[in-house]
Amino acid sequence: MNLKRQLLLVSLLTLVLPWAGCQFIQETETALREGQQQMLAGTAQAIADSLSQFPQELLAFTDNAPPGADQLYAHPLERAPLMDGYFSDWTVDVAAQRTLRGVAGPIKIIVGLYRQQFWLFVKVADDDVVYAQNSNEAPSDRIVLVGESTEAQPLLFEFAAEAPGPIVARQPRGNEEQRITAHWQDVPGGYQLEARIPRQLLGPTFGVIVENVGSGRAAVRSRSFSGAQPGLLVIPSRFLDSVLGNYAQPGLRLIVTDPQGWRLASAGDVDARVSDNGGDGLRSGWLRAAYDAIIEPSADASLAAPDISGREQQAYIVSALNGKATSSWFRSSRSGRAVVAVAQPVWSGNVQTGALVLQQGTDAILSLTSTALSRLVSFTLIATLVAAGALLGYATWLSQRVRRLSLGARRALDDNRAHADLPSLLAGDEIGDLSRSFASVLKQLGEYNEYLRTLASKLSHELRTPLTIVKSSLENLEHEALSEEGRRYTGRARDGVERLKNILSAMSEASRVEEVINQAETESFDLDRILHSTISAYRDAWLERKFTYEKSGGSAEMQGAPELIIQMLDKLVDNAVDFSAAGDTIAIRLHADDKVLRLEVHNPGPPLPEKMRGQLFASMISVRKNGDDAHLGLGLFIARLIAQGHGGTLQAENVDDGVCFTVLLQKN
Repeated sequence: MNLKRQLLLVSLLTLVLPWAGCQFIQETETALREGQQQMLAGTAQAIADSLSQFPQELLAFTDNAPPGADQLYAHPLERAPLMDGYFSDWTVDVAAQRTLRGVAGPIKIIVGLYRQQFWLFVKVADDDVVYAQNSNEAPSDRIVLVGESTEAQPLLFEFAAEAPGPIVARQPRGNEEQRITAHWQDVPGGYQLEARIPRQLLGPTFGVIVENVGSGRAAVRSRSFSGAQPGLLVIPSRFLDSVLGNYAQPGLRLIVTDPQGWRLASAGDVDARVSDNGGDGLRSGWLRAAYDAIIEPSADASLAAPDISGREQQAYIVSALNGKATSSWFRSSRSGRAVVAVAQPVWSGNVQTGALVLQQGTDAILSLTSTALSRLVSFTLIATLVAAGALLGYATWLSQRVRRLSLGARRALDDNRAHADLPSLLAGDEIGDLSRSFASVLKQLGEYNEYLRTLASKLSHELRTPLTIVKSSLENLEHEALSEEGRRYTGRARDGVERLKNILSAMSEASRVEEVINQAETESFDLDRILHSTISAYRDAWLERKFTYEKSGGSAEMQGAPELIIQMLDKLVDNAVDFSAAGDTIAIRLHADDKVLRLEVHNPGPPLPEKMRGQLFASMISVRKNGDDAHLGLGLFIARLIAQGHGGTLQAENVDDGVCFTVLLQKN
C-alpha cells in the first residue's frame, strides 16, 4: 500500500468526530423523548382519574362472553352511504371488514353508525346463488340479522335473494319491516347486501347469519357469533367523546377503550405531518438514512393510528388493559417524525373499567435533532474533506520527495560510477537524514569501486618489474650446471612466470578497454560485413572447429567503434572455443530490426551452472573446472563492458544443446 493510501486511511480517523456527535444526538433525542413520555404519562394519569367516574359508560358493552369473540363494532361514519349495494362510498377502510369462513369463500361483514341509523354491509362469496321463489319459505340464499328488541325479546330479520335491487326485510312469520331499507347486488363470484336499520329497532345484541343453499343439500349457515346468541354490539359513546373533547389539544390524540380493547371514544389527532404521506422534515435521502441509522429503532408510525377494526390490540395498550401503565414510541419511515404514546389503565375503585391512550407527535424533538444532525453532517463533511485533502496533498508531496530520492539513488550508479549528489540533502526531516545516509553510502561505494577499477593496473604495474627480475634470473640459472631435477623445477618456475605475465596482460587489457570505451570515436559501419571477415579469420585460427553464420532482417548499419565490436566478438568466440570440443559447430547469427541488432553466439558444451548465472559477467569470475588451465575470467567481463558502451546488453541462457550468448546493440 503506497503512502497516499495509508494517509487516506489515517484521514478516516476524522470520522470519529461524527460518531461522537451522533452518539450525543442520540442521547439528546432519547432524553427529550423520555421527558415527553413522562409528561404525557402524568397527563394520562390525570385524565384516567376523571374517567373513573363513569364506569357505566366504560362497561356498557362488557358481558361474560369471551373477550371480543362474538361482538361486532359499529364504526362511526362521516356521512350516510348511498343505498346501492356497494361499499365504495363508505367512509371506512375496507380492511375494517370482519371476515367469516363461508362455503364458497370468505364472507365480509361490517357495521356502521351514522346519526340514529345502523348501516350493514355483507359481501358473500357464492358461485351458485339460489333465489327465493314465490313462497318465501322455499330454500334460498339469505342473510339473517339476529338480535333482541328493546324489550329484550328475540329479534330476526331475513333478507332473501329475490333479485338484484331493493329488497324487503321480513320476520320469520313473513311480516315485512318497512322501516329497514336494503339493496341486494349481484357481483362476480357472489353477492352483496347493504342495509340501513333504525337504531331504535335493535337492542344491545347484534349478529349476522349467512345461509348458503346448494343443489341437493341443506342450507349451510355461517355466523358472526359462536354461541347461541350474538354478543353485544359495541357502539362508540358520545358522552365519552364529549369528555375527551375537553382535553383535546393540537397534536394530541386521546383514545378510550373498554376492558376488552374496543374503542369507545377518541378525540384530537396527531399532527397530520406525521403520516407516511410525506413531510417537510429531512428531505434529503442520505440525511434521512443517516437519521434512521443513529436514532433508536422503533415501530412504524402507521402502527400508532387507531386500529381500523375498532379494537385496539397494540402491545402497549394490551399491557395497560392488563393493569400496567406502558409507554411506546413510533416513527415514520418516510418523514422521520415520531409519535410518543402512553397507555394508562382506568380504575373505578378496585375494578379496571378500561384504558386511556394518549399519543403526541414529537415535531419539536425531530426539529431539534434533525437540525443538529444537518449541521453535524455538514460540518463533519467539510472537516473530513479538508483533512483528507490536506493529508492527500501532504502524501503527494511526501511521495514525490521519496520518489525523487529513489530515482536519484538509481541514477547514482550510472556508468558504473557512484555519485553522491542526491535530492533533499539539506532537508531537516527524516527524508533528509535518509538522503544523507544514502549519499554517505554511495560515496564510500564510489571510493571502493574506484579502488577496484584501478587495482588491476596498479597490480600490473607493481608486479611487472619483479616478474621481469624472476624471469631473467631463471634464464641465467638455466646456463648454470643443474641436475635433471633442478632443470625440471626451473622449467616449472618459468611456466608459472609466463602465466602470471598473461594474467597481468589480461588485467591491463580490461583497464585499457574501459579507457578506450570512454575515449573511442564512433563511426557508422556495417556489422554484417565485419562479421563476414572476422568469422573467416576464426575458421583459419581454429581449424578443429566449425563456424556458421546466418543473417536475417534489414540493414545492419550501426554507430559505434568497429574495433571494440570485433574485440567483443573475439571474447565470445574464445569462450565458445574453450567450452566446446574438436569438431563442434559454433553458430553465429545476426538479426537486424529497425532500431536494434541482435547478435547470437551459440556454442555446444556444458550448460551454465544456475548458481553462477548472476555472476557470469563479473570481473575475475570463471566457471571452468578446477582441472582446466588457470583463467582469470575477464573475457566475458570485457565483452559486457563493450556491449554496455554501445548502449546494449549481453545475456547468456542455456539452450537444448549448449549455451547461447545474446548481444542487443542499438543502431544509433
